[in-house]
Amino acid sequence: MQPATATPEHGVGREARTAGARIAGVVTCVPADVRRNEDFHSRFGEDAVADVVKMIGVQTRRRAAADVTTRDLCRLAAQRLMAGLEWAPASIDALIFVSQTPDFRLPATACALQAELGIGTSCIAFDVNLGCSGYPYALWLGMTMLQTGAARRVLLAVGDTISKIVDPSDRATALLFGDCGTATALELDPDAAPAHFILGSDGLGATNLIVPTGGFRDYAASGDPRLEGRSAHSLYMDGGEIFNFTLRSVPPLVARTLALAEGRTHDFHLFHQANQFMLKHLIKKAKLPPAQAPLNIEEFGNTSSASIPLLMTTRLREPLASSRQRLAMYGFGVGYSWASASLDVGPLRVVENIEA
Repeated sequence: MQPATATPEHGVGREARTAGARIAGVVTCVPADVRRNEDFHSRFGEDAVADVVKMIGVQTRRRAAADVTTRDLCRLAAQRLMAGLEWAPASIDALIFVSQTPDFRLPATACALQAELGIGTSCIAFDVNLGCSGYPYALWLGMTMLQTGAARRVLLAVGDTISKIVDPSDRATALLFGDCGTATALELDPDAAPAHFILGSDGLGATNLIVPTGGFRDYAASGDPRLEGRSAHSLYMDGGEIFNFTLRSVPPLVARTLALAEGRTHDFHLFHQANQFMLKHLIKKAKLPPAQAPLNIEEFGNTSSASIPLLMTTRLREPLASSRQRLAMYGFGVGYSWASASLDVGPLRVVENIEA
């Protein structure tokens, strides 16, 4: 088996290629609590809500209960996935939890999930702190582990409950984000087609999407005037800067990802569901057929790291269940961090969205 390979930056990010690994199934889990736009009228006013919705395009979003965390949603998704695939817990060699809303600063949430799912103590388990770009990064990391022989089966638990860190008085974020946890099964398959990835970051934009306080450095004390009058324990988003970063970074990411497809046409393009107005602009700029770039932000909001697998289970369930599809995935945002994946997926034995 060939080792995982990486190439120097191509002006977009680090390029990598894996082989011999495939996605076996995907399950996503959303809370049953649906928050509609009219639920915010009493807080912000009907006209103010309409102004925000005109840009972000969100009509409904899901909210996790106070005692439900990302770990809980990912656990429910993983249990359904393992049952559907008939994977014994002992057959899972690695569990990677990708989220920016873990249960605790320590210990790692992956360790708690490993125990709850009944996976043996020989399982590799660790957390990765990534948000919007998290799913392509997770696929690259898991598939690399499979290719190098570190594991034969890998479980990816990817998700966020951003509603728990949103300031309820900040209409820009309160109306935008939804909650979701996901589980993706990866397994060794010598016949699987190669997967291509692009991975990049620019930490100069780190303070444009940040929770200023709660770790071991207090950015709230930095004197940044943008934080005045805001809760330091809630998510701060400089929407203008994030918008500019996306329009600057994503078009070349898309173009380079298409160039790595080895002459093959992608059946679908899955964008992180950041903002509907911005997504439609990116799709048009890339000259992609809208039917091949599905959206679900109107139904679920921006679900951070979970948005791409949630697209797979809600908008692509039938094609992924019935046949092989060539997918391009694009994650971008907090960090700044971005990543793309170009790979074959399907037919999947399990591809499902469930409610908690």
